Amino acid sequence: MSNLILTTEKQGVFTITLNRIDKKNALTNAMYQQLCQHFAYAEQTPSIHCLVIQGNDNCFCAGNDLHDFLQCSADDDLAALKFVKVLSEFTKPLVAGVAGVAVGIGTTLLLHCDMVIVANNSKFKLPFTQLGLCPEAGSSLLLTQKVGQNKAFELMVLGQSFNAEQALSYGIANQVCQPNELIALTAKIAQAIAKLPVESVMTSRRLIRQGNKLALSQVISDESQEFVRLVNTDECKNILAQFFK
Repeated sequence: MSNLILTTEKQGVFTITLNRIDKKNALTNAMYQQLCQHFAYAEQTPSIHCLVIQGNDNCFCAGNDLHDFLQCSADDDLAALKFVKVLSEFTKPLVAGVAGVAVGIGTTLLLHCDMVIVANNSKFKLPFTQLGLCPEAGSSLLLTQKVGQNKAFELMVLGQSFNAEQALSYGIANQVCQPNELIALTAKIAQAIAKLPVESVMTSRRLIRQGNKLALSQVISDESQEFVRLVNTDECKNILAQFFK
């Protein structure tokens, strides 16, 4: 289980690599718990100045492992929602390197990143309503701020997929590159951030984000309540069950 998420630490950069490639890096409850631990370590370690999250040059993250959602009950605490809270409260620069599939949380976590580098083979999708669910990770606020209400409805309710160039135009991505350039370019950008004056970077990041802080916290709380309610409805359970038939 431990090798499903790999980590390295070098020159002020802590890199998290999703490594469940055979399942397109779909995240299980155990993987979410590991991610929470890794983010906490990065947050608390003074020598870490930047965090990278990535897959490989062909796959980022296919979202949640639907089996975990199918098995959960109304009394369960979803590790995915704990990770969302940790992600939203993380205070250090966060860089993502994305290639291939980026579904659900594989897209919404990017809205919390400071720099997002995407390979031109990336495919993004937010299939919330198709699964009988609702937006999560603050995406109902963060994505709407980027693209407006109508486009947000198209992406999060109709589940319209989009590509790397569209992600760039929507303001989700900073830069598009070739797949074989992704890992090195992501590392280069993270290293550049890590070499900057730490206090200046941390202060600037906080100021950039402070206007959204209270609203985002409330939105994430509201989304999480509705997500837990919906994931336990018969409609959602029936939809999820079809994936395993």
